[in-house]
Amino acid sequence: MPNTKRTADARRAGPQSGGRPWTLVYDGSCNVCSRLVRRVQKWDTRHVIQAVASQNDTASTRFPWISRESFDESMHVVAADGRTWSGAAAARQLLRILPFGWLLGMLWGLPTFGALADRGYRLFARNRYRFGCSEHCAVTPQAPPEVTPSE
Repeated sequence: MPNTKRTADARRAGPQSGGRPWTLVYDGSCNVCSRLVRRVQKWDTRHVIQAVASQNDTASTRFPWISRESFDESMHVVAADGRTWSGAAAARQLLRILPFGWLLGMLWGLPTFGALADRGYRLFARNRYRFGCSEHCAVTPQAPPEVTPSE
């Protein structure tokens, strides 16, 4: 089920978005997310999507209806008029926006694909730091090398 919301205070593409009608808000601390966003930016040959890391102060200022917890849980696609998609629904919306993305987007028309995509997205989002560790990942620290006394 898509998470969409329309708000009155986001009715502009405006200078904050570089005049672009779509904004992708993602976890800038996640290396996997950052790599995927770079791919989206290359795919976006019409330059209609602005990518903003959720850790950027402008994200919470521009989109006050998205809670910090929601930013931490999933990516969001926000239209200039304030409609907002999150998680797998955001991925589906991206495919609708990107050139020839509708080809992959046709998968959502398959029975049960939408529900599986949503579950898969939530599973990935909860474990994303395991797939592409970043500085703040919970990594087991390595033990210091053993020092052998010289004889």
